[in-house]
Amino acid sequence: MASLLTVSPSPHVRSGMTTQKIMLLVVLALVPAIVAATVVFGPRALLLVVLCAIVSILTELVCQKLMKKEVTVSDGSALLTGVLLALNLPATLPLWQAAIGCIFAVAIVKQLFGGLGCNFANPAITGRIFLLLSFASDMTTWVKPFYYQGNSFGSMLSSTDNLADGVTGATPLASGDAKLLDLFLGNVGGSLGETSALALLIGGVFLLVLGIISWHTPVAYLGGLAVLELFYVLATGGEITEVPYALLSGGVILGAFFMATDYVTTPMTGKGKLIFGLGCAVLTFVIREFASMPEGCSFSILLMNLLTPYIDKLTMTKPLGAKTRERQAKNHG
Repeated sequence: MASLLTVSPSPHVRSGMTTQKIMLLVVLALVPAIVAATVVFGPRALLLVVLCAIVSILTELVCQKLMKKEVTVSDGSALLTGVLLALNLPATLPLWQAAIGCIFAVAIVKQLFGGLGCNFANPAITGRIFLLLSFASDMTTWVKPFYYQGNSFGSMLSSTDNLADGVTGATPLASGDAKLLDLFLGNVGGSLGETSALALLIGGVFLLVLGIISWHTPVAYLGGLAVLELFYVLATGGEITEVPYALLSGGVILGAFFMATDYVTTPMTGKGKLIFGLGCAVLTFVIREFASMPEGCSFSILLMNLLTPYIDKLTMTKPLGAKTRERQAKNHG
């Protein structure tokens, strides 16, 4: 009878969900945001997304070939990195700068540390911050909605040097003059993924329904930021509409659903995800309200990525019947 028993290590419940399926489903969830960006900014938005995806895939392929590692570009992680980075870029960014950002994100942040599962921070966020620090002017030049509609293909390939002052402006988060409905639908300037909150929410709910992400981080991030903004409004005598304005403008929704939920760089437990989301909310609020820059989503997620190992250690689930080293030493003494 004993010979019929098969003993294997956990996990004993297995799923048909693979890394490739997860990555492709997240990309699929981003399609509404890509469509919205293409409608608002024209074909150049789609061109940026396609370029970033191709450069990211090629960079991972070259890195793995040079390091004589197994080629794993088919898992979709490089594709997702490229798409996410593109959504964090303004439509006016020169294409060569976008390509440099992709190379940095994949080669330095991901492959240099061992590839998928070993990176210390979200590659797309780190790539955006790298571009922001390297090309601050181009990364903070925002084209107004529908400028590229009907323009020639040559003009779409050009850099921001050819843009007139009349077609550029501040993001709604910096200017504070956009209507809530425009923010919700996407009729505003900004990065490709900062426009339509509706499109991002559709993708986020899609991931929640499929169980690709859990509710903990998005709820903690968005809810925590809303509460902090509410207290700030009450303390300073501001308008109550500033609370939904803070949630709908900037990259908070994109970050909360698609980057702060990264499997590799965020905590594993539900309690840890709540702490992570609340930490992102606090840092975003502090940077927005008290620092010299209007947006703080990327920096907040990057800083919390660095704290993830400590959050995991703090919220680690203890196996049933496990004893601490102190108790073991006491029992043996």
